[in-house]
Amino acid sequence: MVLASFTRRLLVPELRGGPLVSEVKIPPAVQVTRLCVIVMVVVTVPLFTPNFGTGPQGIAIAVTLAISAVAWATWQLAEGRPRLWLTALIVMGAAGGVLAGLSSLSTAVAVSLAVAVSAGARLSTELSLAIVAETVAAFLIGALISGAPLQAIVGWGVGIVGLWAFGLTRRAYVLRAIEAEQALEQARRAHAAETQAAALGERARIAREIHDVLAHSLAAVSVNLQAASGLLDALPDSPELAKAIECVERAGALTREGMAEARRAILALRGDMENADAETAGDRGAATAGRLVVRLRTLAEEHGAAGDACVEFTVTGTPRPLGADGALTAYRTAQEALTNARKHAPGQPVRVALDYAADAVTLQVSNPLPEAVAAGPLATAGSGYGLTGLRERAALAGGTLAAEPGDGQWRVLLTLLA
Repeated sequence: MVLASFTRRLLVPELRGGPLVSEVKIPPAVQVTRLCVIVMVVVTVPLFTPNFGTGPQGIAIAVTLAISAVAWATWQLAEGRPRLWLTALIVMGAAGGVLAGLSSLSTAVAVSLAVAVSAGARLSTELSLAIVAETVAAFLIGALISGAPLQAIVGWGVGIVGLWAFGLTRRAYVLRAIEAEQALEQARRAHAAETQAAALGERARIAREIHDVLAHSLAAVSVNLQAASGLLDALPDSPELAKAIECVERAGALTREGMAEARRAILALRGDMENADAETAGDRGAATAGRLVVRLRTLAEEHGAAGDACVEFTVTGTPRPLGADGALTAYRTAQEALTNARKHAPGQPVRVALDYAADAVTLQVSNPLPEAVAAGPLATAGSGYGLTGLRERAALAGGTLAAEPGDGQWRVLLTLLA
């Protein structure tokens, strides 16, 4: 039965991938115990009767002991190679069974017991039964030839079968544990999928809110600015009128830019990556070094022209690409810092410094700390979460953001690692 099953697995193409041997990680303590067992068998069997190597029975004991020891060593070292492992186990079953029958009152039976428990724990029921049957048959043949006592024959035979049953129980336990791990992994994947679906649903809800609140509001502001511009054009020319028209036009430009930014944010939140890429072509262009410098310089000029303070922009080092996320983070940081400076320190000069160092790129926006009475009418505008959002954006881009006073200056410092 053993040879037929093994030969079938070698010859049938569908089964040629190797015998069904359960993958079990053998602890080092078990491996050491196995080694001690085979050493004990090799050392003690020659000490029992019949005399080792004397007469036909002694020679048969010596041969089967040598074969068992070699097969045991091969079996122990063949983990991960199913065919070699199974071959060694089959040889151990045959040689160990004969050895136990010839020397039934010695420790030789340990080989047969090891075969029975390992076959039950690692092989399918059909194949393990065949190997145990082979081992028991070899044991009975050896015992009958040597004239072993009936109690030894019955006792060791029942012991071999009992350990095989224990191995089957162990195999069932291991299979249940594997199935439980697989079920747990599937549950984890299902939970991850549910979490992702919930996140996508929340992003869609946020996109709707942005569209309904911000986009509609900006559209209404843009329409009113256009109407105001038309009314102002009808008035007589004067320096104050020209200044008012300039402010209205600048506000209209900022409104249109805000609407474009809101549209890009909505597309990104909804996962419309194809259209978002098209909409954010300008932002992705900021991935190049020259584009970022140009955008920051333009931003500084716009803030200087819109307010009553001087905005100085400087670049040190050799510009290099930062990637889309890094460049957009730098631009948003400068945008928020300039807006905060205009709100909280009106009239104070602002310095924007972009530094390309060897190991990092830093963007620092600084302005003198205002007097307590110098706060402008925009000081209370906004939600108060601008810097918090910038810190989160910087962390996602692999950088850090610090905003704190020092030496009479308020500094916003963005650091992006190279």
